[in-house]
Amino acid sequence: MPIYEYKCSKCSEEFEKLVFSQSRVNCPKCGSEEVKKKLSTFGMSGMGKPSAGGGQSSGCGSCSSSSCSSCH
Repeated sequence: MPIYEYKCSKCSEEFEKLVFSQSRVNCPKCGSEEVKKKLSTFGMSGMGKPSAGGGQSSGCGSCSSSSCSSCH
């Protein structure tokens, strides 16, 4: 039973909902069933942009230094 993020097409309310197999999802603010599942960013952390340096990467993803000693 996953929790999904939704956005209502009628009132733009954003909300989370615990979804059981075939249950319908209604907006908690206006009651509309015109809701869209949002793309969750959960699990996407750690995925950086590809570097423009032709496959060479820096020491870590949080800076452009070639050694992570400057990141600490």
